Amino acid sequence: MAPSKDRQRRLARAKFDRQQARRAERERRRRRITAGVGTGLAVLLIIAGVAWAGGAFDSDEATETEAGDICLWTPQDAATNTDLKEVGTPPTKDIPETGTETMTITTDKGDPIVVSMDVENATCAAASFTYLAGKQFFDNTTCHEITAEGAVRCGDPSGTGNGGPTYSFYDENLPAGAPEPSPSASAPADAEVTYPKGTVAMIGNPKGSNGSQFLVFFKDYTAADPAYSVVGTVTGGLGTVEKIGKIPTVESETGDKVTPKEKITIKSLTVGAAASVAPSASAAQS
Repeated sequence: MAPSKDRQRRLARAKFDRQQARRAERERRRRRITAGVGTGLAVLLIIAGVAWAGGAFDSDEATETEAGDICLWTPQDAATNTDLKEVGTPPTKDIPETGTETMTITTDKGDPIVVSMDVENATCAAASFTYLAGKQFFDNTTCHEITAEGAVRCGDPSGTGNGGPTYSFYDENLPAGAPEPSPSASAPADAEVTYPKGTVAMIGNPKGSNGSQFLVFFKDYTAADPAYSVVGTVTGGLGTVEKIGKIPTVESETGDKVTPKEKITIKSLTVGAAASVAPSASAAQS
């Protein structure tokens, strides 16, 4: 798949850069050592240095046959952004890369929202959700915005739109953009919907720098320049999503956010088998 190839290229490039940096440092060390010792000792050290620079003592390169990194997590500084929450980072290896995984979002607005995550095309997003869910990262947080595109925005424990974990990751499953609208029409009549109702997608701040915040679309949205990488699709509880989408909103003072007038709380977010909710429990939640 194209996303997998892009990920492999980025990982290979990052690995090459690390190897080059290690070799340059080893060469600098070798030169400092050989410059200050006697001729006889220098010869021995040069031989050892050449072997060192060639990777004979490089434990990282000696394990080239081990499983390579699948995802890279870019550190984010909690000192400069106090809305970030320190929870460590997900693993980089031995991450599922095929099939689907079930994510269940239980809110205070009705039946649980069940999502089928596309592990094959959104490998790192799925791995991140699984990791954060295991840390109860999303539990008792709010969905702080209902966007103009027709989606509810969740996943920020700070509720500010600036929060998340102390790591980020790149886009991996961006949909194709819609054709440019003609001057006489807002959009082509046959334009394919970019984000159909029920789509779950990451939203980064800035764009392409994903953390924990995500969108759940309660109506179709067509974008000429898609900015949200798709994670999966709602397979249960779509009525809850539509109900949330009807909550009245108010614009923020800066006009860049649309805040729901009614608090929307995620009671829990889990990854694994879908929760089975009895009718009585569902009615009680409503």
